[in-house]
Amino acid sequence: MKMNKLLACLLALWLNQAIAHGDEDHSGDAAKPAAAIASDKPQRLPDGSVFVPKDAQRRLAIRTVVGAEKTVPRTVELNGHVVMDPNAGGRVQAIQSGRIEPGPKGLPVAGMKVGKGQVLAYVVPAVSSVERANQRAELAELRVKAQQAERQLNRLRELTGTVSKKEVEAQAAELAALRQRAAALGTATGREALVAPVSGVIAAARVVNGQVVEARDVLFEIIDPARLMIEALAYDSKLVAGLADASLAGTKTPLAFVGGASAFRDGALPVLFRLKQGGDTPLALGQAVKVIAQTRDTVKGVPLPAASVVKNSANESIVWVHERAEVFRAVPVQVTALDGANVVATGVKPGVRVVTAGATLINQIR
Repeated sequence: MKMNKLLACLLALWLNQAIAHGDEDHSGDAAKPAAAIASDKPQRLPDGSVFVPKDAQRRLAIRTVVGAEKTVPRTVELNGHVVMDPNAGGRVQAIQSGRIEPGPKGLPVAGMKVGKGQVLAYVVPAVSSVERANQRAELAELRVKAQQAERQLNRLRELTGTVSKKEVEAQAAELAALRQRAAALGTATGREALVAPVSGVIAAARVVNGQVVEARDVLFEIIDPARLMIEALAYDSKLVAGLADASLAGTKTPLAFVGGASAFRDGALPVLFRLKQGGDTPLALGQAVKVIAQTRDTVKGVPLPAASVVKNSANESIVWVHERAEVFRAVPVQVTALDGANVVATGVKPGVRVVTAGATLINQIR
């Protein structure tokens, strides 16, 4: 009997507690995850996607594009450097060793415009005082002999009729030879004028006033900035035969394929490209560049700006897909360069919206 009363009391107590909490709202427990997602701050969600509110998307300048699958030329990346066009540039070298003297307009410096035939500097031959004295003495002797030969020729011409024509012609030939020898010796003892072989801009000037240079030293380099060329290196003759247009890596600068060598140089085949729009991209002679060259082979994928592709924590190439209005999801892709500023991505479905601007910022959200 006592046991039945005790059970009845416990049952009544339990019912009272249930009734007391019957009007409470327990929906908040289920709403907690939703409240976290509905926050106004960008955050990475447990499934790996990223939540970015619309206001934050505008602040981060997020831009997307609808991906469309296309068939495009396959490309290869070649290492190269900037060279001068042999028909629009040139080098000025000393023919003999000597001392540098400025030209009529002084010594040119890098960046200065010059015209074809302009005297840039003079080279005074480097000879000892004894050699110079001997040359001057020989020159004086030749000039005296030339004067004597000229007087003798005048006398023979006055004796026309008594002196044969053959003797007059022989004397005239001797006078001409003496004059030529004197002129040649005078040039040898004088200074050498260094003239510009083409019109253009001084790319390099390696002389100062009074500097002593040796024969064959390159003293000036002249280029036309609008007609620079790119020399790249290929290691497969089949690849050279299939090259087409190209562009500089990291830029939208288009290049036209000029041709490739048929003989190896240091284990590689030099390949030449020309700037299609000369002067638009600042380049320096000898500058190292990377060339994205198109081939005759094709590849199918979704063309995207190179800025769309980023690396995840596993160092995989990914793009961010705009999955929902405020949710972005990472998609692993394989990329092939299309030109200097675009790539072809395989692994992303056509028709989805891919982030083209701000992908790096989304990738940093934690």
